[in-house]
Amino acid sequence: MGASLSSIWASLPPPTDFFPPSPAAYTILLTTFQYFPICTIFQWLLPWHPAGKTSLQTSFLNIPGRIAWSAMEIVGPINLIYNLSLGSPSFSELPAANQLVAALYCIHYFNRGIISPFFSAPSMSPIHASIMTSAMVFNWLNSSCIAGWLHGYAIPMPGFKTDGSGALASSSPSSLQEILPLIGVALFILGMAGNIYSETALFRFRKDEAEKRAAKKSDSQVPAGDDKYHKVYVIPPVKGVFRSILYPHYVFEWIEWTGFALAGTAVFPLSALAKTNVASAGTGVGVASRMYPAPWVIPAVWAADKYGLPLPLPAVLFVINAVANMLPHARWGRKWYVEKFGEKGVAGRGAVVPWCSWM
Repeated sequence: MGASLSSIWASLPPPTDFFPPSPAAYTILLTTFQYFPICTIFQWLLPWHPAGKTSLQTSFLNIPGRIAWSAMEIVGPINLIYNLSLGSPSFSELPAANQLVAALYCIHYFNRGIISPFFSAPSMSPIHASIMTSAMVFNWLNSSCIAGWLHGYAIPMPGFKTDGSGALASSSPSSLQEILPLIGVALFILGMAGNIYSETALFRFRKDEAEKRAAKKSDSQVPAGDDKYHKVYVIPPVKGVFRSILYPHYVFEWIEWTGFALAGTAVFPLSALAKTNVASAGTGVGVASRMYPAPWVIPAVWAADKYGLPLPLPAVLFVINAVANMLPHARWGRKWYVEKFGEKGVAGRGAVVPWCSWM
């Protein structure tokens, strides 16, 4: 066993090859990231998630909510910008589509890492260090995969006509290849707007409830500053985006990242980059080693192969992993709402599926 582990360790690229990722490191990162859904199994089985509504009141591993939230969200754009600034071709040499996709990613996380915790949220409960650390690892891994993809790495996948690399079937793009990125950008904007609107509404509900409670108390009983909003939660009213589900902000974020993946069909691998004279044999961009897709990734690879589209593999993995990570949280969150406000308060709404008590 020890000899096998030593052999595997010796075959890995040196640590410097991951900053930014080389083609070999890119394959390892993608292969690792595609199996993230397996790690979420325990999330379905255990309600333990010491953050937000379910944070632990006292723990020496608690991190102040705003700081922890910002730290775990801002890792992604910082790592992406760092990798794209160091890699070859440089960010300025990449096609406009690659630059746009990078910008969309950074815009999302600027809102999540700066605007949301420090300007929108009335308060944030402490976040356990384990939650913060795992989220930082997730975002580092995700952004590293996206960096390799935007640098034009092609990754062969045996068993498919285009080797799963996303190489174009012909030099002239089809109408589908031209329209999908436009649809993707529109979906991204719609999803981000809906996510911000839904989350802002939740913050407003909490603020209004806190103000009502404060109005019933004397000035000496009202906590100062953000403490007034601490652990003040209300169930969203049955109207608007909350009419049939309790977590529309999750659904809108999934729409956002689905749009991101569709916009990513305009990001070409090495073969296409070379045709545009952005990359050449001497730029350092290359073909990653062979990768076998996980079963849940195969439909996306098949669709890209069938329609001759570039495969935005890291973006596809991001959508899959985001849903796999957030879905069990939404399900446990609905259960929390039932326990806190009763079935009457929940009013038959689902977590993310309209009027579905299980989901």
